[in-house]
Amino acid sequence: MTESTSSASADLAALRSALANEQIVLQSVASATVSESGARSTIYLSTLSSGLVALGFSARTPGLLAILTFTLLPTIFVLGWFTVVRLVDNTIENIAVRQRMENIRAHFAGVHPSGPALLVRGDARTGEYGVRYGRSSFLFTMASMIAAVNCVLGGALVALALTEGMGSPLLGAQLSGAAVGIVLLGATLTYERRRIRAANLARRPVGG
Repeated sequence: MTESTSSASADLAALRSALANEQIVLQSVASATVSESGARSTIYLSTLSSGLVALGFSARTPGLLAILTFTLLPTIFVLGWFTVVRLVDNTIENIAVRQRMENIRAHFAGVHPSGPALLVRGDARTGEYGVRYGRSSFLFTMASMIAAVNCVLGGALVALALTEGMGSPLLGAQLSGAAVGIVLLGATLTYERRRIRAANLARRPVGG
């Protein structure tokens, strides 16, 4: 019996040591997702800014301006979609990592009677770490930010194509571009919301 108890204690100690190491690894992964999201957002916005500056310098040469406009802007628009998809991936990964960290924290909270008070998993009023997330929180992610900018760019491209390529009236082209931009933004936000919602539904509460 003593040997069995000693073996069980050793196994529990090994498990908790592994969980502590796993917590450190998960913290690193969570930080990496945030860093990557910031880096990708910066790359996209820098590329867009540089492209607009290049268009500004070429404004006095109509032929060059048209070539740059319909070369640079579509390329940046596609880059924007790649960026948005990866940013959503980072958000999902961060959600999964945080859930695993919460599970580990819940385990350690049950080790001692004072654990739940020290290793709190969130507050009903203020949320975890003082931030309360709701159904509309996805609107304020990096993915949504880049999506909004990219959809404006997409609408502008449509308006330019209609006016410069097809000779459409300016007002009609502007309205068409605005409509396309709104539809694109709605579709992108719907895609993001569904993926985040699916990740949240996969979360399972773990008892202390």
